[in-house]
Amino acid sequence: MLSFSARVRSVCRHRWAKAIVFLICLLPLAWWVRGIALDDLGANPAEALIRSSGDWTLRALCIVLTVTPLRLIAQVPELARFRRMLGLFTYFYVLLHLTFYAWFDMGFEMADISADIAKRPFIFVGFAAAVGLTLLAVTSFNAAIRWMGAKRWQALHKTVYSIAVLGVVHFFWMRAGKKNFAQVSVYAAILAMLMGWRVWRYFKTRRQ
Repeated sequence: MLSFSARVRSVCRHRWAKAIVFLICLLPLAWWVRGIALDDLGANPAEALIRSSGDWTLRALCIVLTVTPLRLIAQVPELARFRRMLGLFTYFYVLLHLTFYAWFDMGFEMADISADIAKRPFIFVGFAAAVGLTLLAVTSFNAAIRWMGAKRWQALHKTVYSIAVLGVVHFFWMRAGKKNFAQVSVYAAILAMLMGWRVWRYFKTRRQ
């Protein structure tokens, strides 16, 4: 009888596994399209799209950061198959978040967008996180690893933790006006645990 770990590994190796994960990652977009078609996004659809796309960017980022710890702790190396796809979907949702902000809040007026980034710290921090995710997305392919070299590529992609911190700070400042930090606390706790695991593993590896 197969162990739980062996069953998960078998599922991850299935030829349809990537396609299923791809479709699951599209569910937030499908939900928004449905909401737009049925006029079911609440009293302020524009704000709902901006905030929801930001939420899903953070959720996707947390999932990406969970892949390596889960892969090592559960001993399921096949999970690495999905990491690049999940990372690119994270970038896809941050692009939608930026697009919704630029469209609904700023009317695609580049001068106003630039002024807003310079004037409001939480917008600046969010924009910096989006730029960081852009660098990770464009260097996520094998050709980039060959061009940059493995060490420099790894050093760049380790900045994903700093980008995640910027994302949580962006969310914190956005919620500060209403003093609503419940969701922020959840993301901060998840990120703290993931970073703590990384630090623990680093020192454990050094001792060994």
